[in-house]
Amino acid sequence: MPKVKAVKNQYEMRNPLDQYPRPPFPKQPQTAPGLDAKMTPEPDHGEASYQGFGRLKGRKALITGGDSGIGRAVAIAYAREGADVVINYLPEEEKDAQEVIALIEAAGRKAVAIAGDLKSEKFCQKLIEKTVKALGGLDILVSNAGKQVYRESIADITTKQFDDTFKTNIYALFWLTKAALEHMPPGSAIITTSSINARQPSETLLDYATTKAAIAAFTEALAVQIAPKGIRANTVAPGPFWTVLQPSGGQSQEKVQHFGEKTPLGRPGQPAEIASIYVLLASQESSYMTGGIFPVTGGEFM
Repeated sequence: MPKVKAVKNQYEMRNPLDQYPRPPFPKQPQTAPGLDAKMTPEPDHGEASYQGFGRLKGRKALITGGDSGIGRAVAIAYAREGADVVINYLPEEEKDAQEVIALIEAAGRKAVAIAGDLKSEKFCQKLIEKTVKALGGLDILVSNAGKQVYRESIADITTKQFDDTFKTNIYALFWLTKAALEHMPPGSAIITTSSINARQPSETLLDYATTKAAIAAFTEALAVQIAPKGIRANTVAPGPFWTVLQPSGGQSQEKVQHFGEKTPLGRPGQPAEIASIYVLLASQESSYMTGGIFPVTGGEFM
């Protein structure tokens, strides 16, 4: 499979218009949840480019959906910034997950892979318990895993799909946060993943967009509630990012071919281009940032 030409140094000045591939892209259907390695072009998660500076030295992070896409990029960045990392993923994503584990370990940090389905409250509680035990604590929770299924009409959305989307995107966030807060000391950070769909909902992503709006509201309310504990909560709102979520049922194949084309920058973002905001929001540099929604949209307005 052709690969994105990796950026060698994320700090070197470049023209963002042609920094990464622009559409059109080939059709490339995959069965959900899909694998990054089967995408054309294969995404850049910062494997060759991300350079850390110890901004998260000694921190302990859990990242859901850490095997691929944005979660993979965040896991790589966190490890290179000095954090030990647990990633959660579905069993079908084992191949991608083990690649991430190897990258974290190559950065000299502890890496733990915990497979399981976030739609289960019991599993979410066990995930927090296992993370705390494996890392000796928890001070960064990145709720990133998401379910997105393209449907032309509400008539095509089954109750099961609606339920699965809400359990993956919203219920899991609630269960994980509730369990994690029992272990998180002052200075900890909770970072959720909303979407441009929270403010600019796509008519073909009705259930997904609804959950992303809920994530934004949840995070804003949570931030006020936990501020007296010295814990911050913020949400990142990605626009069109080139992740396996898109060709594995998140968009029609026609939209995949032109994904990101209508943004002012004329292309989709690569996961490597969003990892740094997750680093900032987890680090002490953002100590006065809480309750915020941070758009990373290639110029599209929220």
